Amino acid sequence: MNWYLKVLRQYSDFKGRSRRTEFWMFVIINILIAAVAAFIDRLFGITFSGGTYVCAPYNMFGPIHGLYMLAMFIPTLAVTVRRLHDTSRSGWMILVALIPVVGGIWLLILMLIEGTQGENKYGFNPKELV
Repeated sequence: MNWYLKVLRQYSDFKGRSRRTEFWMFVIINILIAAVAAFIDRLFGITFSGGTYVCAPYNMFGPIHGLYMLAMFIPTLAVTVRRLHDTSRSGWMILVALIPVVGGIWLLILMLIEGTQGENKYGFNPKELV
């Protein structure tokens, strides 16, 4: 939970570097909270489809889930950019995700690889600061 809170404290900080642990703990906790928000929307029947039961993926998201995802948009961008910085890549590389299929896979690979050892042009190695 500390990793999640660390990302939220740096919610609009696009400078510096983030470790894989920080990024992936944020992603995992984010998914869990989003699932709970979607469940609450579904439980109270306040999905975007008007609350009727239709077995379709677009039916499970409602305003609570939507507001949560909107609130997490900037922190998610920021931690992703910092993660790219950790691999000595520009934050603009996040735009590779806009390429259908291949872009998302490539960005996933970039998020999985180990960061640059030592200092790079984006700052100190976050592993060494621990």
